[in-house]
Amino acid sequence: MIIGREKEIEKLEESLKSKESELIAVYGRRRVGKTFLVREVYKKQIVFELVGLYRGTMEDQLRNFHEQLKDASIKFKDSPIPRDWTEAFGLLKKYINGLRAGKKKVIFIDEFPWIATARSKFLMIFENFWNAFCTSKKDLVVVVCGSAAAYMVKNIINNRGGLHNRLSQKIQLEAFNLHETKLFLNSRGIRLNDYSIIQLYMVLGGIPHYLKMPRKGESAVQAVDRLCFEKGGDLTNEFNEVFKSLFRKSKLHETIARGLATSQKGVLREELLKVTKLPSNGDFSNALNELIDSGFAQKYIPYGKVQRKSLYRLTDELSLFHIKFIEPYKDQGAGTWSKLFSKPTNVIWSGFVFESICIKHVAQIKKALKIEGIHSINSSWTNGKAQVDLVIARDDNRVNLCEMKFYNKEFTIDKKGLNNLKNKVEEFIKDTKIKGQVVITMITTYGVEENGNYHEVVENSFEMDCLFEKVS
Repeated sequence: MIIGREKEIEKLEESLKSKESELIAVYGRRRVGKTFLVREVYKKQIVFELVGLYRGTMEDQLRNFHEQLKDASIKFKDSPIPRDWTEAFGLLKKYINGLRAGKKKVIFIDEFPWIATARSKFLMIFENFWNAFCTSKKDLVVVVCGSAAAYMVKNIINNRGGLHNRLSQKIQLEAFNLHETKLFLNSRGIRLNDYSIIQLYMVLGGIPHYLKMPRKGESAVQAVDRLCFEKGGDLTNEFNEVFKSLFRKSKLHETIARGLATSQKGVLREELLKVTKLPSNGDFSNALNELIDSGFAQKYIPYGKVQRKSLYRLTDELSLFHIKFIEPYKDQGAGTWSKLFSKPTNVIWSGFVFESICIKHVAQIKKALKIEGIHSINSSWTNGKAQVDLVIARDDNRVNLCEMKFYNKEFTIDKKGLNNLKNKVEEFIKDTKIKGQVVITMITTYGVEENGNYHEVVENSFEMDCLFEKVS
């Protein structure tokens, strides 16, 4: 059963109704469910599937291709292993030509970047296969898929050679949101309340592969303890393994990720260079962009700033958790997270990650505000005297400054908190010179006590359940 992915499924199914051949690229970070989605939607139409071998040589990939072709048709049982990709695609053409014409047939090439080894000419031959063979037919759907999102963007999505403007669909598969995460956990018999699901999401994010790992009857804290801190835990070394599998210069990417993790609010490019002690060159820029393309980091322009003042932040939940907690406490064994999760350092971390989760769920917050149809610019803002992590600047001349709090009980705005919120509004208006109405919106786990301070400054208040709403 597929959870969510309605738009992606619609795009994939649409290709089966087309009267011409279709080329589809599916990309996204590793473990996000790309292969599962394609196989489930096209389970009756796939006639050939090739999955690239991680770190395989050209010879390994060709041998693997040959084995998959023999599995697809007994006609190739005694054929020799192709010597290069020209021969390999020649065999694939022969196989396709031998199939009955009419119904759509799907060719699925998974982990495309792993197959395209150096000097193999795989990409060039594939371009020719599509342009010379597939486009001459009306009944093919070719799906190329890859976890190395940076490769997919550069060589497939933004291809300037034989695949330029050839793609029928580009599908970037993203992590589950909280609504989809809850549905996924429930489908596996995992019944947790919204607070516990957010606790789990803070560590695992919305990555389906990770969300398969909690066990029925475990609390969120117990699951994190077992997966991240027990000896042999499934996720104790996931950060290193994923980076090695995605990036050829993985140590450079790791260094940049660690530099991004030093700031909860985001860093300027020059600040990142300083903290990582890396030279400002093409390798640095490429690695930073690859982290963004692969879904590990985000680049954004603070409200009222220019492009050169862009901030970068690490947004992948497990990467943040690994750097902050798994690495420093990896040798302390079972029960580590049970001891750590209520300590002050975790409270601060939880608050920051909750803010990050809210930022990822702006669409849900806009739905709660009943402004889904109003265009807005969503960003952060700071002037050194005050800071707002989520600004929703709307086209109806109204601005919501969102204050997000992760507490295990109802949040209370005391006198200090009241002054802090008032100062944010005053400084924001002074700094941006905005003419529209500026209001405070609270997003909390269990609501805000409606005392005098609340009524003096808060315009809207929403609890965490608003983040679990389904949005179109």
